[in-house]
Amino acid sequence: MPVVGYSLPAYKDSLYDRLERTGAIPESFADIRDYQALEHFIDLHKPSAIIHMAAQPLVLKSYENPRETFEVNVMGTVNLLDIAFKKNFVKAIIVVTTDKVYRNDNSGRAFIETDPLEGKDPYSASKVSTEAVAAAWQQIAKLSGGPRVASVRAGNVIGGGDFAVNRIIPDLIRGVITGNPVEIRNPRSTRPWQHVLDPLFGYLITLESTLSGLELKSVNFGPADSSMSVKELVIDAKKIFPDKLKVVFSPSRGAISIEAASLDLDSTLASEVLFWKPVWSQKQAIKKTLEWWKQLLDGGQGAKEVMQEDVGSYLDDFNLMNNTAGSIAND
Repeated sequence: MPVVGYSLPAYKDSLYDRLERTGAIPESFADIRDYQALEHFIDLHKPSAIIHMAAQPLVLKSYENPRETFEVNVMGTVNLLDIAFKKNFVKAIIVVTTDKVYRNDNSGRAFIETDPLEGKDPYSASKVSTEAVAAAWQQIAKLSGGPRVASVRAGNVIGGGDFAVNRIIPDLIRGVITGNPVEIRNPRSTRPWQHVLDPLFGYLITLESTLSGLELKSVNFGPADSSMSVKELVIDAKKIFPDKLKVVFSPSRGAISIEAASLDLDSTLASEVLFWKPVWSQKQAIKKTLEWWKQLLDGGQGAKEVMQEDVGSYLDDFNLMNNTAGSIAND
């Protein structure tokens, strides 16, 4: 099945930029808020399935520009679903939201898909609204027909190549590159860190199952082990960059303090219905991400080569995990 892409232009030093992906697939650089441009693109390529990842994804940026965050995350999703439901060639849509849509009392309990949703900051609130949009179009599909819609909620996704501002690992890497100390906020906060290849695999399984007729409202994809703290992640980073990484732990202040102290996901549904489970633990995911950057910064390999190694390693571990599970079952 050919793949096409629609997004804003990539930032300098993004993974897309580092991999020199321009022209690798049919694509259009435009805003998802541009209804006419989006509809033209969908009419041109007639996709049977859509994975909707377009978003303003940064919590701190959502405080700086809450209106834009809501416009992109909510109305962008409305535009996509409204257009897709007019096209009989679209059969399934996966809407990617976040683990931060749940009402979080910082109890440490792992959230399941049916838990109440609530957003306290502009980013999480916009994603709760996105979930409401997806649910509305799920209802439209039941009453009037149309493509199947499912939302997917992943944990704190990490991986080599992410260079976004105000994300912990990209910030650490910038510190390694510049030699400047990195200010670490909320070191005791815990997050369900996972390598990007694990939820991506889950998204593809969800899409395949949805296309096959399985009705899924929403699915969590998170690590199997308990969430790790920010401080634990920083300690692991110091092991990879012992001489180049300097950090300063600072207290929370202002908008930053609204970030949840603890966060964990229950992926039982994904395991039981989709037979998905994470290939890499949180420690492995963190190590793989940091080693990706180390290999790139050491200059021995380019981004494409390091990325191919990551994918190859993931597939090897996936096959090993499933072969081992099969042997245990047969015993």
